[in-house]
Amino acid sequence: MIYFDVTKTGPAKYRSGLTRVSHRLLDELASQRVTPVAWKKGGWRHAGTGREIAFSKGRNDWLLTVELFSEKEREGFHKFVEARPCKLAAVFHDAIPLKFPEITREKSVLRAADYMKTLSQFDRVLAVSNHSANDLWDFWKWQGVAPRATIEHITLGANFQKYTQRASAANTPASAKPAFLCVGIIEPRKNQSFLLDVCESLWNEGLQFEMHFVGRVNEEHGAPIKNRIKELRKKHRGLHLHESANDDEMLALYTKCRAALFPTIAEGCGLPPLEALWMGLPCACSDLPVLREYTNKGGCVTAPVNHLAAWQAVLRRLLTDATELARLRSEVLARPLPTWADAAAQVRKSLV
Repeated sequence: MIYFDVTKTGPAKYRSGLTRVSHRLLDELASQRVTPVAWKKGGWRHAGTGREIAFSKGRNDWLLTVELFSEKEREGFHKFVEARPCKLAAVFHDAIPLKFPEITREKSVLRAADYMKTLSQFDRVLAVSNHSANDLWDFWKWQGVAPRATIEHITLGANFQKYTQRASAANTPASAKPAFLCVGIIEPRKNQSFLLDVCESLWNEGLQFEMHFVGRVNEEHGAPIKNRIKELRKKHRGLHLHESANDDEMLALYTKCRAALFPTIAEGCGLPPLEALWMGLPCACSDLPVLREYTNKGGCVTAPVNHLAAWQAVLRRLLTDATELARLRSEVLARPLPTWADAAAQVRKSLV
C-alpha cells in the first residue's frame, strides 16, 4: 500500500507547481493501492474519513510525500520518522530556499534545512531533476549528514491535464497579433520584471505583440511586479496578467500564443516549459543547467539570465522570422515528451 500525503495539497485552493505535481501523481497512481492521508494531531489519518492509519512493515507499506514540511509545522514528525512504522519516500523539488533566501518566502526559508535533513532519514528520495539531486547530496555533505536515503531521479509529466492530447500541426496558433506566454508565480525568482524590460524595449521599437503572464502573486515579494504590470498596461494594452487562470483558460492561451517565455533565475525542474512544449509551443528559457536537462532536446532556445540584448534578439526572431519559428515548432511536435503516467510508473518501480 502507498499512503499518499495530501496534508496541504489536498485542500489547497491555489495552483502552485508543487500542488500540481501532487494532484497529477495521485491521479495516475489512483488505479493502484493508494490511500490519500493527512498529518493531523501528531499522526496520519485518512484524508477522506479521518480514521487513524495503522501502518504495517509486513505489508510493505510506503508513505509517499510530495509536500514540504518541518517538525515545527508537523509536531511529532521526527518521532514518526525515527519509529519507521513503514517505508518512507519523498519527491524532492529543489534547494532554492537555501540558495536564494532573499527572494523566497520566509516560511519556506525557515523550514528548508529541517526538511532537507529529515529527508536524509527516509528510505527513498525521488528528485525531479539531476540538478536537484546534486543539490540535496551537497547539502547533506555540507551538514555532515550520513544519509539513510538513496536518491533516484524521476521525470515529471508534461501533459498538464489528465485528458489533454498533445498539440499537433492542426493546432498551430493563428492569432492576428503575435502573443507570448509566461507561466509561473509572480515573484523575483521567476524574473518577470526582467521580461517586462525586454518587452518594453521591443514595444518601443514598434514591434506589436501581446504578453500574457499567468500566475498567482507571491504575497511577500510579488506586489512590485504586479504594480509594474498595471502601470505598463496603461501604455501597452497588449500586456495581461491572469492571476487565477483555470485549465480551460490555459488551453485558450496555449492556442493563442506562439511561444512561451521563461527568464527564470532558478528552478528545481521547470514544469511550465514542459507543459508548454506538450501544447506545441516553442520555449525561450534561461540558460540554466537544470533546464538544459530537457531544453537541448528540441523546440527551445536559451539565453543567459538577465542578458537584455540576448533576450531581445530571441524575442525579435520569434516575432519576425517565420522560418525560425516553423523550425522550432516542428522540433516541438517531433520530440518525445514524458507523461504523468510515465512519472507514476517510475514511482511504482522505485517503491518496491
